[in-house]
Amino acid sequence: MAFLEITNVDKIYGAKTAIETYGLKNISLSIDEGEFVVLSGPSGSGKTTLLNMIGGLDNVTQGTITLDSVELTSLSEAQLSKARLHDIGFVFQAYNLISVLTAFENIEYVMALQGIDKAARHARVLEVAQTLGIDALLDKRPDQMSGGQQQRVAVARAVASKPKLILADEPTANLDSKTAEDLMNMMARLNEEEKITIIFSSHDPMVIGKAKRSVKLKDGAIASNERHS
Repeated sequence: MAFLEITNVDKIYGAKTAIETYGLKNISLSIDEGEFVVLSGPSGSGKTTLLNMIGGLDNVTQGTITLDSVELTSLSEAQLSKARLHDIGFVFQAYNLISVLTAFENIEYVMALQGIDKAARHARVLEVAQTLGIDALLDKRPDQMSGGQQQRVAVARAVASKPKLILADEPTANLDSKTAEDLMNMMARLNEEEKITIIFSSHDPMVIGKAKRSVKLKDGAIASNERHS
């Protein structure tokens, strides 16, 4: 079985009512450990819905999703929360940093929830910050940073706890083209160096071109699935 196995997944809004709307239609997809995959397609194609299903932020109507041999779709809410905390890192287009915390505190936040001791978390924050070139931002709060800087901190937070999988929903949507390209190059380098599986969504051709594999969605279904040379 692949590292991430999505099998016959549907998401139906208003299921069993007179008006049913499909968010996802019979999605089956296998992703190997260490892949760098983009979910592409226009707005409304199902990219965010699929990412939310994979991350356990929303429930499938039918079908199964298995991550590293654990069937996420069969877990209780408590078990799913634990899986999200320890196994999955999230990067959102709205950054979702905690406004009252510094960059340093935001990056270590997930590790603190995991119960990792202070010395180990601090060492990991410094390691990740140096890798991502954000050492100078560690004492700053989100309102003291640009959008691109906030998104770098968000990526650092996602990767610092060494999750099995990182999910990034339109991570460059609010960035200018140069900052967006820098961010994608940084994520590609993290994928190579940290060996973390990364799945991100985008409709930006430049961003799509950075992936090693592109899964195109259209109207909630997979339209194409191509590996890049």
